Amino acid sequence: MLLGCIGDDFTGSSDLANTLAKQGMRTVQYTGVPSYSANPEVEAGVVALKSRSIPASLAVEQSLAALAWLQAQGCQQIFFKYCSTFDSTDDGNIGPVCDALASALQATRVIVCPAFPGTGRSIYQGHLFVNDRLLSESGMQDHPLTPMQDPDLRRCLARQSQLSVGHVPYVDVAQGADKIKQSLIVQEQNSHRLIVIDAITDQDLLSIGEAAQNEPLITGGSGVALGLPKNFEKAGKITGKQQAWEGENGKCVVLSGSCSTATRQQIEYHLQTNPGYKIDAEECIKGKLDIQQLWQWVNSAEGIPIVYSSASPADVSAIQAKYGLEKSSKAMESLFSALAQLLVRQGVRRIITAGGETSGAVVTGLQLDQLSIGPEIDPGVPALRAGKALVLALKSGNFGSEDFFVKAALQLQ
Repeated sequence: MLLGCIGDDFTGSSDLANTLAKQGMRTVQYTGVPSYSANPEVEAGVVALKSRSIPASLAVEQSLAALAWLQAQGCQQIFFKYCSTFDSTDDGNIGPVCDALASALQATRVIVCPAFPGTGRSIYQGHLFVNDRLLSESGMQDHPLTPMQDPDLRRCLARQSQLSVGHVPYVDVAQGADKIKQSLIVQEQNSHRLIVIDAITDQDLLSIGEAAQNEPLITGGSGVALGLPKNFEKAGKITGKQQAWEGENGKCVVLSGSCSTATRQQIEYHLQTNPGYKIDAEECIKGKLDIQQLWQWVNSAEGIPIVYSSASPADVSAIQAKYGLEKSSKAMESLFSALAQLLVRQGVRRIITAGGETSGAVVTGLQLDQLSIGPEIDPGVPALRAGKALVLALKSGNFGSEDFFVKAALQLQ
């Protein structure tokens, strides 16, 4: 294994795996830290954790365990993947995990770049934009778990990290890899160890990737990994060939717990031509929902049925205020986990999920230890093979076109 990756959630990890596979690396996504050695043919391994919203001390512990396993597989470079909207509060995990990995790897300068132009995420003057809006005006300020109200990545990171935060501005990035390398050295000389790098286009990301060739640790969204495979290809260490893909037939079911604006619009569009079952949050929390009845509804539904708990930020806040964040979140995740298990037992071979927590619950519930990466459905979302008779699509809440669910079902077929 050449490139070892640590993802803080399941959808983000498949997003990263998708990026690497498209660039020709033989990539496998692992669920949690494996207890076995990787296949020697794997060139990039992505260890998917569910650490984005847990206490920082646990996130650090899990990330260091993932690092130890990846190092044991012979990885020459480590990538820490977090969301392209930098999902984290001031008490969040991105800074502490960056600090811990930097210390373990003795990395004296660490790139921080969540940019992903393909999905509208760009960084300019250290500020994160979603399309033409600052992060704090993009809807992320209302996220039920990780509300983001400050678009300045330097300030966000400084509130979390024990390390000094620097910045490589776009005027340097636009001049290419050599200038980026020089700027990173200057930032290090100025005692900055975590270094936010501006990026607006995919070409910027390719330049950053080239500049990062000899860096032991890189952090960011999947976009900044775009240029890393080319470094290994130039060194003659990978072939650059993409993996073959074969889908599955039969019923396809969508499970959505994401409350993002994008997912709620996708659900509204999907319901115009496909049946939907909206989960009553209070019934779920009180344990009054019958999983068997849900299956009976799914089984009798035509088209591509969707079972969803997605709701507006105001509705989510009201439920959390009444029952508590942990109780309400755990109830929804347990429901989707149990439902996914029942669907597979009943012969469903195609499952689409929306939302990082929902995807994590489904993958964990199904006890899927590794996922093979297939073709891209939409930017950041690949088709995934989970076994001989099961394929998945794990969509981050903010990703995908309006008709994503139908598009994903066709790709998985």
